[in-house]
Formats: sequence, C-alpha cells, structure tokens
Amino acid sequence: MILDLFAGPGGWSHALTVLGARDIGLEWDEWACKTRAMAGQLTIRTDVARYPTWIFSGRILGLIASPPCQAWSMAGKRLGLVDQPLVHQAVADLAAGRDTREQLLAACADERSLLAAEPMRYLHALNTVGEPEWVAMEEVPDVLPLWKQYAAILRTWGFSVWVGILNAADYGVPQTRRRALLLASRVRIAEPPPPTHAQLAEPESLFGPGRARWVSMAEALGWGATDRPVPTVCAGGGPGGGPEPFPSGSRKTLTDARARGTWAARPDSEIVLASQREGSGWTARHGARDNRPADAPTPTFTAEAHRWSWSLRSNNQTNATIRRSNEPAGTLFFGHRANECTWVAEPTVEAAGSTPEPIKITAREAGVLQSFPADYPWQGNKGQMFSQIGNAVPPRLAAHLLAPHLNKPFNPADFTLAA
Repeated sequence: MILDLFAGPGGWSHALTVLGARDIGLEWDEWACKTRAMAGQLTIRTDVARYPTWIFSGRILGLIASPPCQAWSMAGKRLGLVDQPLVHQAVADLAAGRDTREQLLAACADERSLLAAEPMRYLHALNTVGEPEWVAMEEVPDVLPLWKQYAAILRTWGFSVWVGILNAADYGVPQTRRRALLLASRVRIAEPPPPTHAQLAEPESLFGPGRARWVSMAEALGWGATDRPVPTVCAGGGPGGGPEPFPSGSRKTLTDARARGTWAARPDSEIVLASQREGSGWTARHGARDNRPADAPTPTFTAEAHRWSWSLRSNNQTNATIRRSNEPAGTLFFGHRANECTWVAEPTVEAAGSTPEPIKITAREAGVLQSFPADYPWQGNKGQMFSQIGNAVPPRLAAHLLAPHLNKPFNPADFTLAA
C-alpha cells in the first residue's frame, strides 16, 4: 500500500486516484476526514505522532508526508524556525532508533514544530524491512534544510534523493505556490519532473518540447469562455450584491459583449506577474461581501464588464499580494480573518458609476485554484473548508511527482478544472 501521513483533504490521494492508484491516509482533523470520506478515500482518523508504525511493516510501497505547515508558514508566527534545532535533533535521534520526542517537545515554542520529524519515525521502522520503495514529502520553503537532513540519512539507507523548491505554476497549477520537496527512490534516480509551463510560453525547439504559459485564474475557472461565468459586477443587484456600477442596468452576457465588439481580453503583453501592493488603510476603504455560499458557482458577467478588471487579493493585510485574473493566483493560505481572499475590481477605462464591491472567494473557486476539481466534496463550514484547501497539496503537482514512481503516464486532460 501507499501510506499518506498527514493526509489532509486528499491532495495526494486525488492525484493517486487519477493515476489509477490508492493510498491509506492518516489524518486527525475531523472535517478533512469527512471530506476524504465523501471523496471515497481510505482514512484512519488518528494522531500521526501516536500511531504505531509496526502495523505497516512489510506492506508499504511508497510513503507520502506533508506535515502541518502552520508552525513554519509565512501566514503564522513561524515558531518552527525557532524550534528548528530541536526538530533536527529529533530527526537524528529517530533515524538512530532513539525516541526523544517527549523531552524535545517540552522545549518547543510551538508543539506542532516536531510533527515535521514524524516521517522519520515511520521511515526508520520501515527501513528495517527494506521499505518503502519510494518517498515523497512536501512542506513550505523554510523546511528545505530539514529535508536536506532527511536526504543525507536516506542516502545512507540506499536511496537516491532529490530535494529542492518547485513552483506549482510550472506544472499547470493556477497558483505560484512554492514548496520544498523531497523525492527519494530505491529503484530509480530521484529527480523532479520536467516543468510543463512557464511564465512566458516557450515554443518547441531542438532542445525540448516547449512549455505552455502559466495557467491563469480566469482560464482555470473558465472565465472568458462563451459558456463560462466570471465574477459578478453586481448589475441591478445581481448575485454579487452592491450598487449598480453601470448606467444602463442591463444584464448582458460576455457572449453578447463579444458579439457587439465591446469586450476584448487583455493582451498577453499586459500581464504583470510581479505582486502589486496596496497602501495602508485598504481595509478601511473596502469591505468584502460575503453573500455567496461557499460552494456557489461563480456568477455571470454583465453589460459593460470590459470596463472592469478583476483581481484576487490574498488577504486583508496592507502588504497583501494582488494578482489579476489573467495571472496565476499567489499562494493561497487561510486560517483566520486576515487571510480572507477577495475579488476586487479596478476600472480598465473610464467607467461610470461606483466600483463594484469586493467579493469573497468561494471554497469552490479556491479549490479550483489549488487544482482540485470544481465538484470536489469539501465538508464543513466555510472556515473549515478554507483551512483544508489552504493546507492541501495541489493534486496536479502531486500527480506530476507521483507518476514516475507508479510508472504511470501523466494525462493533462485528467485535470480539467473549470466546470
């Protein structure tokens, strides 16, 4: 079997399902377990730090681990960095068969920090029977030094190991999510999969097959296609609410606007991938409406919509990253109100009426931007769903990483996002 530690709502598991394989996930969070159950994924609800390892001896083909990142993430207090020497000590001790976790945990500033050492407890136990055949681990970039320590140990056990930082956008995920990866194998050379996408499209040449341009939020969500919706601009008190931004008050679709020749997509030359920063006081000037259900489909474009450019603001803080809809999203993270993502509108030409109010992103939209299918069965209230999404591994990235270990081809058509 394939063992998935800290399995979350099923990022790795969904990738395995698409590739024709299955895992068994260990997960503690109640709502993540319910999401996994609705998605048909095998789960043991347990504390990874307390579950016995001997149960899996002689049964494991591959081991996956994405320890909780809250202690290390830029979105939190980052006490994991303070605790890093203790985590390194725990990994070294566990690799030698010494369990000093209780003593080290008492000295940690954040008790979650030591969870990053848990995969070594399983790896040491499995290594005594020559398992697993391969390993895949993922965390925020600041955990890279710890992955390098794991790599040094795994090499002494006969593994080929690669560690480094990968950008999910380079693999077709509509989000520039950078993560520290460890890939290891006993039977093949460990190396990252070749990227399929780039910030700017690269044509096929004698030196390679070329790469497509990064997938934008609009493309992933289906905005701009004749049968796809885009964010509401609130005409006539539509689904997005707020004042009437256009003098006509009409409800024309994007198709109508194209037919009249009044709408045109921004040319690629206008794509700006550098983060934009708002000045202080943004929250005081703008509020975010929260009248869409978490799983609601994105509302429909209205008349004169070409006058407005929609962007995604990553949180309510003054230094929040803002990305236009024709760019990939920035890293999505949730967990408290300061991390709420909102769609904000800016005029592209002189526009009559007031600017549409900011609209909070839905769980469906956030899940798609994490490369989950639009109908993924998220469970819980909005906060619980967003927490799962922000912590999940993008399934499309996971599939690229796992396909070589399973000797399975990666089929981009299996990861169509918009619905």
